[in-house]
Amino acid sequence: MRRSKSLVPTLREDPADAEALSHRLMLRAGLVRQLAAGIYVYLPLGQRVLDKVNTIVREEMNAIGGQEITMPVVQPAELWQQSGRWEGINEMFKLKDRWGRDLCLGMTHEEVVAWLAAHEIRSYRDLPQIWYQIQTKERDEARPRSGVLRTREFLMKDSYTLDPDVAALDRSYAAHERAYRRIFDRCGLRYYVVQSDTGMMGGLGSHEFMAPSAAGEDEVALCAGCGYAANVELARGVPAAPESPVWTRQEVATPNVRTIAEVSQLLGIDPRLTLKSLLYVAKTSGPVLVLVRGDHALHERKLARALGEEFRAAHPDEVRGALGAPVGSVGPVGARVPIVADEALRTGTYVVGANREGFHLKGVAPGRDFACRFADLHAVAPGEACTVCGKPLAVERVIEIGNIFKLGTKYSVPLKATYLDEAGREQPIVMGSYGIGPARIAAAAIEQLADQDGVVWPWSIAPFQVYVVVVSVKDAAQLGAAEQIYGECWGQGLEAILDDRDERPGVKFKDADLLGIPVRITVGNSFVKEGLVEVRSRRTRQERRVGQGEVVAAVRAMEAEEGRT
Repeated sequence: MRRSKSLVPTLREDPADAEALSHRLMLRAGLVRQLAAGIYVYLPLGQRVLDKVNTIVREEMNAIGGQEITMPVVQPAELWQQSGRWEGINEMFKLKDRWGRDLCLGMTHEEVVAWLAAHEIRSYRDLPQIWYQIQTKERDEARPRSGVLRTREFLMKDSYTLDPDVAALDRSYAAHERAYRRIFDRCGLRYYVVQSDTGMMGGLGSHEFMAPSAAGEDEVALCAGCGYAANVELARGVPAAPESPVWTRQEVATPNVRTIAEVSQLLGIDPRLTLKSLLYVAKTSGPVLVLVRGDHALHERKLARALGEEFRAAHPDEVRGALGAPVGSVGPVGARVPIVADEALRTGTYVVGANREGFHLKGVAPGRDFACRFADLHAVAPGEACTVCGKPLAVERVIEIGNIFKLGTKYSVPLKATYLDEAGREQPIVMGSYGIGPARIAAAAIEQLADQDGVVWPWSIAPFQVYVVVVSVKDAAQLGAAEQIYGECWGQGLEAILDDRDERPGVKFKDADLLGIPVRITVGNSFVKEGLVEVRSRRTRQERRVGQGEVVAAVRAMEAEEGRT
C-alpha cells in the first residue's frame, strides 16, 4: 500500500454539513463518501476498518458455536404478513416485482430465520442452533444524520438462536452477552450494558450495548451505587418531591399565560408544583389526556407502552373540541376523556389548567379531584434516586453499538417453526435475536478516542498498524530505507502503508495524524546523517529514535504498551 497509488482522499477542512465528530473525521480521513442522504461508499481505508471489526465479530461468534449463513436482502411480503409486522413499520422499504407481488428490503431477518427453521428443524436433536450473518440492511430512515450512525443502508451482524425452551434460550442469551463483551473489549471501546425496550422486535426482554459519546442519540440512566443501567425509554427513577404547600382548591386568573415557566413566575411557585396536561389521540381508543410534572419531560416510548397502541399529538382544534379550552389552559378536572398520569403524581397537590381560557386551578390532587390511572411516563432526569439503592442516577448520551433480544415464540408460532420433543409432541422453537453494527463500532471508536489532530485508532481495528513517511522521496537513501522498512513490516506481520508522495513533510505528518494509524515511522535527515529513524506512537505521541534494524522491535513494544492500556 503506497499513498502515491492509493485512494485515500484526505480533506484539510471540516465538511460544512457534517456535525458529529466521527462524521467529520470519516470524511476528512477519506474513509467514506456520501452518495445520497444516509447512503455511503466505503473507501479502501474505511473498508479495511470494517474488515477488522468483522474479523473480530466472526471469531467471537464462531467461538460460541455460531454458523455463518447469508440470507437475502429482498424478502417476500408473506413472511412479514404472517408475523404481523408487514403493517406499522414506517421505515420498511416496500416494492413490487413485475408480477405485482409485494416484496420488501430486509431491515432484519427474524422472519427468514423462522421460515428456514420451519423447513430444516425437525427434532429436539437438531437444537440448539446459532446462525449468523454479516449482511446489508435497508431502512427508510426519516432523518439520516450523524454520518454512519443513522443511515438508510448499513452493515449488520445479526445472529439468531434456536432453542427448545426458555431455559436454553437464557443460556444462549448469556453466551451472546459474553461474546459481545469480548467483541467490544477487543475493539477498544468503553461501553455499558443496559436494560432496554423490546420495541418492534417484541419478545421476553432485551439489553443494549451503549458506547458513551456526546454524538449519541440515545440516553441511559446509570447508578454508580448498585450498577443499575437502563435506556431512558425504560429507566425508572424517584424524583425529589417539592415541598407541598397547604392549598385549598381555588381558581386563579392567569391571563395571557401559556407555559409552565409563565405560570410559575406569575404565581411565584416552584415549577414542580405544576402539571403539564398534554392531549394525544390514540389510534383505536381516541383522545387521552396525559399528565406529567411541570419540570418533567414525557417519554413517548413510555406512553406507547402505557397505551398499548399508536398515538399522535392532538391538533389545537382537537384540544379545544375535547376540553373546551386552548392549549395552555387545559387540565384534568372535569375532563371527559381518559387520563393517564405519571407515577410521580401519586402524591401532592398541583396547579393545573382550568379548562377555561386565562384561568388555572390551584390545589388539585390527582386521584382526589379527578380519576386517572398511573403509569411510568416521564424521562428520568439526572439526580433522581435509583429505585434499587436510592443513590442518585446519572444520565449519559450514548451510541447503540449492539443489542440482544429474547424473542421467545413471537416468530416461531406464526411461521410454524416447530420441533418434536422427546415425547414426540410438537413444540414451538424458542428464538433469540442479536445485532451488532460494525460501522457504529468504528464511529464510536473515533468519537471516544480522537484528538484535535484527527482519528486515533485502537490497534485492533486500525486500517494499518504502521504509517511509513519518507521525508524526501527525491533522496535515494531515504526512499530505499523506507521501502526496506515497509517490506520488513509486512514480512513480520505488521500491516504498513508507505507515504511515498512528493509532498511537503508537514502535509505527510498532518495526514498521518488525521488517519490515526497507531505508529508512524519517519525516515528523514536523521537517517542520512546518523542512520536513525523516528518511531512515534499516535496515541501517546512518545517518540523513539532507533536504528533501521530495530524498527520492528520498537513497533512491537508500542503494540504491547497499547495492549496494556
